Amino acid sequence: MRLRSGVFASSCLLVQALGVALFLRGFFPVPVRSLPRREARADPPAEPAPPGAGMVSNWTKIPPPLFKKVVVVLIDALRDDFVFGSKGKQFMPYTTQVVEKGTSYSFIAEAKPPTVTMPRIKALMTGSIPGFIDVVVNLNSPALLDDNLIWQAKTAGKRIIFYGDDTWVKLFPKHFVEYDGTTSFFVSDFTEVDDNVTRHLDRVLKREDWDLLILHYLGLDHIGHMTGPNSPLVGPKLREMDNIVKKIHISLLSKEEASLPNLLVVCGDHGMSETGSHGGSSEGEVRTPLLFISSAFEKRSGPLAQPEHVQQTDLASTLAIGLGLPISRNSVGNLILPVVGGKTMREQLRFVHLNGFQLSRLLQQNTLAYEKDPGYEHFKIAEKSHGNWIKLYLEGNNSEILLNLGKKVLKQYLEALKTLSSSLSKQVAQYDMYSMMVGTVIIMEVLLLLLLSVPKALSKRAEFEVPLSPPLFSLLFYLMCLLLCAVHVIVCTSAESLCYFCSMSWLTAVGVMMLISALMCGILSAIAKMFENSRPPPKNPTVSSSSWSEIDVLILAGTIGHVLSLGASSFIEEEHQTWYFLINTLCLVLCQELCRNYFLLKECDPQNSTNVKQNFDSIGETSEYKNIDIPAASNSKLGKATSSSEFVKGSDKWISVATPWIILICCRLLRSLNQTGVQWAHRPDFGHWLTSSEHKSELSFLAAVSLLMIFFLVQRRCSLVSKIAMALGLLGVYSYRAAIGNVIFPWQHGGRDISKGITEARFVYVFVLGIVFTGTKDLLKSQVISTDSSMKSTGLWEVYSGLVLLAALLFRPHNLPVLLFCLLIQTMMTKYIWRPLKFDAAQITIMHYWFGQAFFYFQESCSSGSWLFLLRPNAFNSSCHLRCFGNRSALPPVHMERVLAKAAV
Repeated sequence: MRLRSGVFASSCLLVQALGVALFLRGFFPVPVRSLPRREARADPPAEPAPPGAGMVSNWTKIPPPLFKKVVVVLIDALRDDFVFGSKGKQFMPYTTQVVEKGTSYSFIAEAKPPTVTMPRIKALMTGSIPGFIDVVVNLNSPALLDDNLIWQAKTAGKRIIFYGDDTWVKLFPKHFVEYDGTTSFFVSDFTEVDDNVTRHLDRVLKREDWDLLILHYLGLDHIGHMTGPNSPLVGPKLREMDNIVKKIHISLLSKEEASLPNLLVVCGDHGMSETGSHGGSSEGEVRTPLLFISSAFEKRSGPLAQPEHVQQTDLASTLAIGLGLPISRNSVGNLILPVVGGKTMREQLRFVHLNGFQLSRLLQQNTLAYEKDPGYEHFKIAEKSHGNWIKLYLEGNNSEILLNLGKKVLKQYLEALKTLSSSLSKQVAQYDMYSMMVGTVIIMEVLLLLLLSVPKALSKRAEFEVPLSPPLFSLLFYLMCLLLCAVHVIVCTSAESLCYFCSMSWLTAVGVMMLISALMCGILSAIAKMFENSRPPPKNPTVSSSSWSEIDVLILAGTIGHVLSLGASSFIEEEHQTWYFLINTLCLVLCQELCRNYFLLKECDPQNSTNVKQNFDSIGETSEYKNIDIPAASNSKLGKATSSSEFVKGSDKWISVATPWIILICCRLLRSLNQTGVQWAHRPDFGHWLTSSEHKSELSFLAAVSLLMIFFLVQRRCSLVSKIAMALGLLGVYSYRAAIGNVIFPWQHGGRDISKGITEARFVYVFVLGIVFTGTKDLLKSQVISTDSSMKSTGLWEVYSGLVLLAALLFRPHNLPVLLFCLLIQTMMTKYIWRPLKFDAAQITIMHYWFGQAFFYFQESCSSGSWLFLLRPNAFNSSCHLRCFGNRSALPPVHMERVLAKAAV
């Protein structure tokens, strides 16, 4: 059976989608879930029944609230060292005084990755651990339907007011009696985004018609994204937050009544890395301060020791107890005991029993063998001891035995809570390995089949023969189906945890097994045909008819090797090292190829030189190489040798040989600009040196030179109007960076106020749109009115120039040399490597992709402009076309909800 290449590719795409879906279903763990929210208002459990007949506890209700009013101040990207370190003592004196000598409890709350805002808000309010799938919906936060603290408070009649990040308004619609949301996308706004929150404080603090006030400040996070945690702007922002904490604390103290105290909670949703970003699992990103400030706590007498570590999910359980609300059904957090440490022993035991009962019930609903779980066993033991304590308490025993037994029971409960929480948290990170393996097998089979079919797909007939008739493969097909079905039965019957693929119907599972078997038979048939059609190599060692060169082998081996490396977390964390190795190896192989074509071929075959000259003269007459960036590719090695041996003469030949070494030097310089990865991201680099306030003049000079060189590299094929627009646009880029304080003009002094740069950014966008519009107009004109290829080439280049200008605006100023070297390397490779060696479109596309990935990491893993190296107009038989995009679909270390923010100014 023969299939056209289009039908074959479409079929492979559908099968690949099935494999990817299976893999993703196993890779993203199913969240730990309990009952739906509408069923969550069940009666709370009573105290454990004391042993013996006739004794029953009368405490069956939710404990009353411990605090009258609660204010939660959430400071986005607040790291623990901003409060407990030297910066806290310098810029937050009031908060430091309250922490060290006031009535407060201080903790370091550890957040789970991904450390981005929306999943962290969910963790704080539900007590659950959101997965990485929540990053996908971080830009469009839907309403939260799980049981959560806000919903419980609203159902209980609590009046909630919110001001700050509008993510809360989207997650909790119609929950607040009053709210004012601020957008988080204007990352260059450091002041108004917080002033819009603070302007409500004086009025709200005077009112008595609210129970819970939530404030979410974004300014510190914006400063981190723009300038990093060591920026001089961080100190004034921390001082501003300290004054807000002081104002709220004094107001709450002045309005306290004798019955119930008030509570102020200061926390962060996540921290920030040494580069100002977040989303990963570094220490600076996952550790945030958590402060409980209330007159109900004992006053500290001395300096604070090292704060105790808690989980960020513990806040939901603790606030629920403090407000007299049921703990969220999906919470995996533990009660922070010091917050309720001032209550009686019976109340403390009641609090931890409610928390343990909720965790044990959640474990029952998500684990088949829950009775064997150590946490569940510890909870039952503690519950039994709790019943004995209640018996003594109801009998009126007030001796020290009752107190010691109470402490023992409390300790047992805390151990059970810790074990239960750990068991539930592990389920969130437990992958469905069987579904992942089935999906991976399908993906790898399709990939291998596509690689084997590439020669036929690119041939003139463009057909692929599907082996359906040979009896050998039919027998192999049935044997593989039986074997895979047997493996499926064994895995599904012996699995201890739930598996998605095992939960599918048997008909569907057998269909997937048949698909895997059919793909394997197709692969074996293609390999067999390759061996049948293989012929011995020709006698001439100089010119080989083999279609596989060293470059082809390297490209294939490097691509497959990178795919395989993604199976190990260590290679994923340090993926940049893989790309650095691949482009360095590629440069060395290109140098070898250039030397062979310029020197060895002439010496080995003198007659070949005559043929080369004759063929080059004929090609020069017909193809007009001077106007072509990359000429048409030849299918044979002889064609490559013929066109390249006489193509470069004189000094150009030596420049061509030196080009790979120049590229290696440029890449090594770029590696020292920014540290990336996980292990070395905290190490100082040249980028940190440039971005420090002491070296703003050096950064300004480097940025100006880079923008000037970018103009000379890009403008050469643009029209006069586009050249002027490009020059003014690059000047606007520098003006924008000067307006927000990154760089300075020669006549500018340090006392100038920093603005938001919105006007300058809009100025650049006008020129970007103008250049792109001009290029699009030329492209349409060349297609509709005129068939002039030069007009088409000019239009395509102008669109490319507009994208370069946009990338220059989005790049951080110290990363502008990355953009410059990107354009320079691309130009050199086009003129001195791709054109002389006559690489085909597939080879050039993969090289574009490799260098594009490397430049992604040269930017300190900043996603802006990583696609730029992959987009370039090229001539192909006197026509122009766009190179394919190779942009990354995942942006790990960068805060995904801020990727588009810079474009919003």
